[in-house]
Amino acid sequence: MENRILEEFILRSLEEDLGDGDHTSLACISPDATGKARLIIKEKGVLAGIRVIREAYPVIDRSLHLEIMTGDGTSVSPGDIVFYISGSQQSILKSERLILNILQRMSGIASSTREYAEKLKGLRTEILDTRKTTPGMRFLEKEAVRIGGGFNHRMGLHDMIMIKDNHIDYSGGIENAVRKTRDYLLRNNLNLKVEIEARSLSDVSTILSTGGVDRVMLDNFSIDDTRRAVEMISGGLETESSGGINLSNIRAYAECGVDFVSVGALTHHIRSLDMSLKSV
Repeated sequence: MENRILEEFILRSLEEDLGDGDHTSLACISPDATGKARLIIKEKGVLAGIRVIREAYPVIDRSLHLEIMTGDGTSVSPGDIVFYISGSQQSILKSERLILNILQRMSGIASSTREYAEKLKGLRTEILDTRKTTPGMRFLEKEAVRIGGGFNHRMGLHDMIMIKDNHIDYSGGIENAVRKTRDYLLRNNLNLKVEIEARSLSDVSTILSTGGVDRVMLDNFSIDDTRRAVEMISGGLETESSGGINLSNIRAYAECGVDFVSVGALTHHIRSLDMSLKSV
């Protein structure tokens, strides 16, 4: 299933870029010309996307030969060679930007995630991503988070119940939202974990008295209120801190005793890792 999704993504991306042809390469390069290129790292970071390009190049041109020098999750530095690609010059050129886009973005996400994960060393708290992803690239971006040392919250709206503020307001309150959710799961014979957002300590009290959920998201809580909420919950439910989490405060939130800290910036406030593909 995942390989089919990746193949469809590669084909769509090539179609977007090529249109009716790479006219520059078609004009300048003989169809039977062969060559070699190497991918060079230009700044420090964490490499991600090697598994993806290993699957992508055969979709682009099965005759291309890929020689990989390092793997996903490796710390890289300027001048490091990631891989060599050899074969049709036209194929190498038409796929250059797509391959770079994948590796640069995934490596940027993995590098950022590793930086956050390092802040949690020695603690049991896990760092989670969110659904704040690039349309069509979620499966790649979430893979990059895992490579960087983080964990995936959920892939989409289908694999977990997440009762957020708007769901609560539209349902007429926490109690109604939870009751309707439990009825829905029972009626449809679904076994999904249920998480609910708390916006205040009062909400935490209501959630605890209502029951029927597995995890409480402490949204935009101060560090002091997070600590108090964790004490109130006292291990009865999983806890997750979210909202306003950054590199300067993530450890302080984790030290409150929460099980998870979710950071949307892992996938939507990122800077791609600089690298380039050069002919040999």
